[in-house]
Amino acid sequence: MKLALFGFGQMARVAEAHARGAGHQIGAVFTSRNAADAARLLPGHDAAIDFSVPGAVLAHVEVCAGAGVPLVEGTTGWHGQEAAARRLVEDRGGALVHAANFSVGVHVFYRIVARAAELFRGLDAYDAFIEEAHHARKRDAPSGTALVLKDILLRGLARGDVPVASTRAGQIPGTHRVGFDSAGDQILLVHTARSREAFAAGAVLAARWLAGRRGMYAFADVLENILASERTVL
Repeated sequence: MKLALFGFGQMARVAEAHARGAGHQIGAVFTSRNAADAARLLPGHDAAIDFSVPGAVLAHVEVCAGAGVPLVEGTTGWHGQEAAARRLVEDRGGALVHAANFSVGVHVFYRIVARAAELFRGLDAYDAFIEEAHHARKRDAPSGTALVLKDILLRGLARGDVPVASTRAGQIPGTHRVGFDSAGDQILLVHTARSREAFAAGAVLAARWLAGRRGMYAFADVLENILASERTVL
């Protein structure tokens, strides 16, 4: 594939290295300095990957849909604009995969937390909580992943609220803890990212999957489709 990148911070650089290592080509790289050239330079790319800033996401969705280039949206903190992004994709026949987190392991973690929430439903002696920690440069807090986990818990527990505590310090790639606490004991579920490589691998996987598709998808849809295809082959 020939990939374009939006943003060139640390996460985008990891995505670039992973893509090149997997045999893909990196074409245009767009930052605030050359964003105005995107409409002219995007055609000819097989997909674009965005790890930039929340305020630029809708512009990137629009320019990719206009150029007929599928977009993998890995930026966090923009999901209040998801309805507007969907309209752009649908009106212009674009293709978009989005996620708060492109780690395959995190999506398995979501399922584990969902099952735990079902088990704790009705056990009012236990209070759920979320703790998340990321590097000092991460701008949004709570993280998008923490917000997804909160939604999962609220649906599964069907009661109250779930507090989220955020830490921004040092070089932490990302840690999420989901706890169920009572006077007598505590159960703790933890996902820890060891590096940003897992996020990059998921983004490139999503870019490959988007080929030939139209519409707006969550990364969970990508994984479910891939798993279903493998089950069919088996």
